[in-house]
Amino acid sequence: MEKSDTLKEDDLVQMILRQTNYSEAEAKDKLKEFNNDAILVIKSYFGIAEKKVPEKIKSVNQEIYKQFRLKLDNSMKEYRDSKGGNL
Repeated sequence: MEKSDTLKEDDLVQMILRQTNYSEAEAKDKLKEFNNDAILVIKSYFGIAEKKVPEKIKSVNQEIYKQFRLKLDNSMKEYRDSKGGNL
């Protein structure tokens, strides 16, 4: 490792030590586990889960067709369940 990489890693370890109760060895292990992302290490320590951003509909037309598909899929499922045969 270069000196700048070592200094950067030491800064990240110090930041983790200030925010958590990890030892220096634990902080280094967690940094390796989370690909040198100190924010993710701290979030995992506090139990903060990543928010999953729902997929946005790009236009009204897409939303309309999405609703059509959902309605038709649900009605076909109900039809197949009510018939009980192999369709």
